[in-house]
Amino acid sequence: MASSADEFDIERGIAYASYDGVALQADVYAPKTAGKYPAIVAVHGGGWQLGSRESYGYWCRYLAARGYVLMAISYRLSTAAKKSFPDAVHDVRAAVQFVRGEAAKFKVDPARIALMGDSAGAHLASLVGLAGDHPTYAGAYPDDPHAALSTKVKVVVGAYGVYDLLQQWTRDQIARPRDSIVEKLLGTPPMESRRLYFDASPMSYATSDNNATAFLLTYGTDDDIVDWQPQSEAFLLALKQARFFARAVVMPSAGHFWLVDPIDEPNSVSAYLAPRLLRFLGERL
Repeated sequence: MASSADEFDIERGIAYASYDGVALQADVYAPKTAGKYPAIVAVHGGGWQLGSRESYGYWCRYLAARGYVLMAISYRLSTAAKKSFPDAVHDVRAAVQFVRGEAAKFKVDPARIALMGDSAGAHLASLVGLAGDHPTYAGAYPDDPHAALSTKVKVVVGAYGVYDLLQQWTRDQIARPRDSIVEKLLGTPPMESRRLYFDASPMSYATSDNNATAFLLTYGTDDDIVDWQPQSEAFLLALKQARFFARAVVMPSAGHFWLVDPIDEPNSVSAYLAPRLLRFLGERL
C-alpha cells in the first residue's frame, strides 16, 4: 500500500480564502502526470476546536498516488470564548468553490469533487455536501472570487461523524460535562435554540429531493467519543430512506481517531478501509 513521493506533487500553504481577517490555507497533493483528475477536499476532525490539516497526510499521499487530487484544509476553530458556527461551514464551502474555480490550475475535473472528513470534519463535510447551497449557508461572503460557484459534490465520505448535534450535546452532558464541544461550536445550548441545532445537523437535510450525492460512512463499534448507533447508523438509515446511494464500512471493535493512522500499518483499521474506499470512489466519483 505504500506510495512513492515520485508519483505526486505537494503544494503547501495555499490560501484558498480570506474571511474576516483570517487567511484560510490548504495543502494540495496532486498526481505528477498531466490529466483531469477527481478531487477530494479533506476536512480534519478535533471536536471543532482542535486538529490540523496535516492529519490527512497519509490519506492524501495514498490517494494522490492513485489518481486523485487531495486538498487538505484548515478552517476556523471554536474556543471557550468564541463559537465557530457557521464560520467553519463557510470555510468548507469556500474550499469546494476554490477547487471548482481553480480546477484547471490543479488538474481537477470540476464535475468530480468529493468531501471527506472524520468526526467533526465528517459533520462539516456532510453538512456542506447536503446543504452547502441552501439559503441558510449560501451568500455569506459575496466578495469571494468564487462565491457564485456551487458547492455541490458527487461524494461525501464520513468517518465516525456527528450528524445529529442535539444527540451529541445530550451525550456530552454525561460523557464530557466540562467540555461541551457542540455547545462551543454553536455558542448556545439547545434550551435556547433547538432550531439552531436542527439547522446545523446534516441529518436534517437527508431528504428525497436532495439525494444526488453518494455517501460512504465508516465507523467503529467501540467508539467512546461519538455513539455510532444514534449517529452513523441513524444517519445511514435516513439517507437510505431518502433513496441516497449510501454505503457503510463498519469496523467491529474499532474506536475513534483511527483515520489518522498509517494506512500501511499491519492490521490497521485504515488498511481495511483503503481498498473499500477506492472501490467506492471508483464507482461513484
